[in-house]
Amino acid sequence: MFYHLFKYLDEAFNLPGSGVFQYISFRSAAAIIVALLIGIIFGRAIIDYLRRRQIGEDIRDLGLEGQLQKRGTPTMGGVIILLSILVPTLLFARLDNIYIQLMIVSTIWLGLIGGLDDYIKVFRHHKEGLKGKFKVVGQVGLGLIVGTTMWISPDIVVREEHIDATETVVVDVATQQVVSSEELLFEQTENVKTTKTTIPFFKNNELDYSWFTGGNEVLAWLLYVLVAIFVVTAVSNGANLTDGLDGLVTGVSVPIVVVLGVLAYLSGHIVYADYLNIMYIPDSGELVIFASAMAGALVGFLWYNSFPAQIFMGDTGSLAIGGVIAVFALCIRKELLLPLLCGVFLVESCSVMLQVGYFKYTKRKYGEGRRILLMSPLHHHYQKKSIFETKIVLRFWIISLLLAAVTLVTLKIR
Repeated sequence: MFYHLFKYLDEAFNLPGSGVFQYISFRSAAAIIVALLIGIIFGRAIIDYLRRRQIGEDIRDLGLEGQLQKRGTPTMGGVIILLSILVPTLLFARLDNIYIQLMIVSTIWLGLIGGLDDYIKVFRHHKEGLKGKFKVVGQVGLGLIVGTTMWISPDIVVREEHIDATETVVVDVATQQVVSSEELLFEQTENVKTTKTTIPFFKNNELDYSWFTGGNEVLAWLLYVLVAIFVVTAVSNGANLTDGLDGLVTGVSVPIVVVLGVLAYLSGHIVYADYLNIMYIPDSGELVIFASAMAGALVGFLWYNSFPAQIFMGDTGSLAIGGVIAVFALCIRKELLLPLLCGVFLVESCSVMLQVGYFKYTKRKYGEGRRILLMSPLHHHYQKKSIFETKIVLRFWIISLLLAAVTLVTLKIR
């Protein structure tokens, strides 16, 4: 909003200082500050309102230390995160940017699905909340929207380089012999629709989905849409499963978002993209404003969500966080980095799948279900081993920071 307003004021009235809103760095800094302030200032008012309405978490007794003490803690705190993301984005981002539009739609879409789940749990007193199949339908729907938009939108392109060679030959007229020749190379660039994405640790680090379809462009895009659906569903559910301890998913997500913001800035800057040999994606740099707002929102929410939590984000926040991370990665063609960058989410999800799968297998084979872990997801396994909650959370944060650093290093290690 402010970008368009001050651009008009600068062009129409040459207003001093209005040109500063043209800079991504300034708008990103403003976004993170506003997001932090919204989370901290309005977060207190939202917590008080939820307490008055007695919108608290109904904790099931799973035999975990300190668990029952959290009963009655206000939930649906993801509303604070959503507001802290959306308000700065609407104020400081370019609203005519297709990537920003996708991020806003994704945030609201998954926030509504998660909010409906929390509403059923809290107000309808159904502990299971929204049925899993309806959550999956919502996640698949978003993946379909994102994948299809990436396919059909003329504004979503990648800038590719083409090198043309020409040869200049000098001939002696008298002898008709070649005196000299010189080869000149001309570099041209053009915007193209492509199904290419980035793969880590490879020198030629671009994978084209059309390779799997024998070069058929339509089938390649259909495959890309399926990949988008899978990525959104997997990461969204991964974040949802990780949300089990005070400040866990919030703190783990901050390094992920920061790295995605850095990658968006590099991908949207033609000089840095060329230097690092990564895809140059025009207009993707605007996503830095969204990443800044999201990082500020998460840190602001930690003000109240750190141990002992004064509020839980609920599915309103966790589903949105994971889904937005997935869509962001798809927008900057870095979805294949997510297994590394979101390694904590991946391990938490795998721990649940392995636990459930092994239990069912042993029950069929031996007539009695057995478990690999003391409890899943993984963070509850460590709780069962009597490791204090804050230590588990801090160690997961450290692991997330390490994975974020390794992800950035992949830009140079190939």
